[in-house]
Amino acid sequence: MGYPPELFADQFERARSFGWHAVAHAGEEGPADYIRQALDLLRAERIDHGTHLLDDTELMERVARDGIALTCCPLSNLRLQVINSMNEHPIARFMREGVTCTVNSDDPAYFGGYVAANYEALAETRLSMEQLVALAGNSIDASFADDARKTTMRAQLDSWRTAHGF
Repeated sequence: MGYPPELFADQFERARSFGWHAVAHAGEEGPADYIRQALDLLRAERIDHGTHLLDDTELMERVARDGIALTCCPLSNLRLQVINSMNEHPIARFMREGVTCTVNSDDPAYFGGYVAANYEALAETRLSMEQLVALAGNSIDASFADDARKTTMRAQLDSWRTAHGF
């Protein structure tokens, strides 16, 4: 909040000159327009959080269409009071709308949970095991790993899913 992406355009341009990927923290506490700015001005490839994407249907359609992944951190969103309860977290809605979401931790010692705890918190809502497995698959697909590594990780996930009947 109060730090629009435009303030960081030069830093993102410099990072790109080194061949680095662009991922921007946007739309958690700040407005949906920060997500738009992150995409347009910073040329972000992924958006950290993006919770306020809910406030802009047109932007949500764009993010879904363009395959921009959201790295969601539910426990962080709860601790920062972006949501009032885990049942309010928009990840299920994002998935229904075709937005690629992943489950992540955000400063786990401060926000109270590593990745597994974030999955557990989502599992206690109405997300099905199939949805949780899809989120894990999205994490592979949205990663910056090379294709060979993604193939290996996908095979491991598929093996786990088959072994557990999902």
